[in-house]
Amino acid sequence: MMISVDRDEEGRLKDGKNVLEVQNVTKEFGSLVALNNVSIWIEEGKITGLIGPNGAGKTTLFNVITGQFRADKGKVFFRGKDITKLKPYQIARRGIGRTWQVIRIFPNMTVLENLMTAANLRERNAGEKALELLELAGLVAEKDSYAGELSTGQQKFLELVRILMFDADVMLLDEVAAGINPTEQLAALELIHNLCDQKGKTFFIVEHDMDVIMGHCDKVICLNFGEKIAEGTPKEVQNNEKVIRVYFGA
Repeated sequence: MMISVDRDEEGRLKDGKNVLEVQNVTKEFGSLVALNNVSIWIEEGKITGLIGPNGAGKTTLFNVITGQFRADKGKVFFRGKDITKLKPYQIARRGIGRTWQVIRIFPNMTVLENLMTAANLRERNAGEKALELLELAGLVAEKDSYAGELSTGQQKFLELVRILMFDADVMLLDEVAAGINPTEQLAALELIHNLCDQKGKTFFIVEHDMDVIMGHCDKVICLNFGEKIAEGTPKEVQNNEKVIRVYFGA
């Protein structure tokens, strides 16, 4: 599925459906400029891919958006509200969830218990909600199994649906397809598409597998040395001369 977007002079969607905006963000670590004046706009209900070589700034951008790092310059907006200075738990409560390159689950807790750790304790039907999400992810049969006993793909599904326990609208996924077999990869992508199409969820994904990026994203952004060098449909980015030089040295 590809999209055609109508933008204003600054790059924003004219219909105002940007759910997440990063405006002129710079992040430095001493003399290393990890992000240099980066601006991006994420459209609601779509899948946006983030690519770039190792060290391009992809995970740093995720960390700035989710409050793990504080931007040195620039701002981050979620649904039009400035979240730049909020703490990670405050941003999560606003509706932004994320996964990590290294899976973060509780291996010595059951699958169901892992979901319940993310539940709103004031929600009366949290247990029912957890079971519904496990059904959605194909994990309900494993609800009483220890999370550490799951396959890598199943652990990634668990990490994803745990985000949904606190009703995240925007999900940042770091290397969703890495380390899982083709069957699990297909199931993960189907789950993401279902959440977009049926639940209106928004995904921003870092991925090195170009088949995943080019075949499943509505829009792709490419970073290199902390700077945005390309943005557009998968086809546009794939044919971008700067992107070709970064990946192929041509």
